[in-house]
Amino acid sequence: MHAGTAALIDMDWEAFDPQRIQAVRHSLADHPLLQPDQLVALGKRFQGSSHLFTFNNNAGADANFDDVARLYPNRRSVTDTVQGITDANAWMLLRHVQADPTYRALIDLALDPIKPHIERKDPGMYYRAGWIFIASPHTITPFHIDRNHGILLQVHGTKKVYVWDADDAEVCSKQARECFHSRHELDQVKWNEAFRERAHVFEVGPGMGVYMPITSPHMVETGDEPSITISLTYSTEATRRNAMEHVVHDLLRRKGITPPAVGSHPLLDRLSYASAATMIALRGVGSRPPACPSLAHRSTYAVAD
Repeated sequence: MHAGTAALIDMDWEAFDPQRIQAVRHSLADHPLLQPDQLVALGKRFQGSSHLFTFNNNAGADANFDDVARLYPNRRSVTDTVQGITDANAWMLLRHVQADPTYRALIDLALDPIKPHIERKDPGMYYRAGWIFIASPHTITPFHIDRNHGILLQVHGTKKVYVWDADDAEVCSKQARECFHSRHELDQVKWNEAFRERAHVFEVGPGMGVYMPITSPHMVETGDEPSITISLTYSTEATRRNAMEHVVHDLLRRKGITPPAVGSHPLLDRLSYASAATMIALRGVGSRPPACPSLAHRSTYAVAD
């Protein structure tokens, strides 16, 4: 662990609110492990596994993230994609890089020094993960939501990050969030061009980034250069509870019962949490609906799924 190391990530910690989108600064842009040659080597180690996810840049903001790789395939190899990213017309994700010991150490180096700041307001950090994005110029990351808090850090190139508040039901309905937590489906997370007017917009370059709370809808557009970005994600006791409450609300809705929004009825939320905890303890990750591994395993690092 690196608790005594100088922080590589900084934000206004006094103003930090785990449910509020916030700008970030960082000192990772020149780190050797985030340069193209090392990313090619990592991609080769991940070749043929679920750690690689890629598509071509014909995909737009409205593409369903669950289907985008199938509908818009990138047929280049890892080496050809990364080394020729300027002209590859591609988007590539190296998923769960914490599975690689060298990159796990990088994640610890970044998160350990800021963990005390985070846990003052959002205790119980666990399930750390790293995601490295490599994208050609003028490439879109489709509109979607994630099931953990995330710190997006720009390493090379520029991009425009559109982020919406996690509780903006006009952009992403409570039913869509329930379905996402319960069944990991993004079918109800639908893009609309009118959403741009409601977004928090960050134009980020190397050394800049954005903190995004759990299920904050977001969409990203790269600029005129190739882009390299690392996103660090983690769960906390609050995100675990929130996800479990959504799981039970989805079950109720599928039984024909319309529950109030999560957070609006504390007693129901407590009952939902207790019910989900019991279900997951009895059935584990194989429960129906399937539980996110972060609900069943409070491990330090995320499990590649």
